[in-house]
Amino acid sequence: MPRHAIKLLAVLTLTWFAVALTAAPPDLSGNWKANLAKSDFGPMPAPSSLATKIEHKEPSIKMSTTLVGEQGEMTFDLKFMTDGSETTNNFGPVVMKSKARWDGRTLVIETKGSTDNGDISALGKWSLSEDGKTITETSNFTGPQGEMVLKTVYEKQ
Repeated sequence: MPRHAIKLLAVLTLTWFAVALTAAPPDLSGNWKANLAKSDFGPMPAPSSLATKIEHKEPSIKMSTTLVGEQGEMTFDLKFMTDGSETTNNFGPVVMKSKARWDGRTLVIETKGSTDNGDISALGKWSLSEDGKTITETSNFTGPQGEMVLKTVYEKQ
């Protein structure tokens, strides 16, 4: 094979890898309902239902989550920017600061806040399945009561 053909093949291969690495992130938009049997709420009591509506227009992500549990129904409206800029969200009376970014096809959200009992932080990872029908959220929480890991498996409705 002539040298120029080998060089051309090398350039094309490198270009293909660059395009693959910079591919657009997955679109998380949709109505998602937690599959409680596949989820793990750790030491927390499982809710009777959990659903999230996601509106994703890169770099903006808006989530409206409704949780029904022992304390009744609660809805949280959250916003994130995947460009790493800080956003502010309220989790009930607690004000939290978040930064979101993509790690490949996984949305990573780092959140910090403070309560009367001490500082809290969370590291959430949202991964969309290849078929686009399932999101798995893994969250690591640290706070005054210690650490816990929760896993929520959402199915597209």
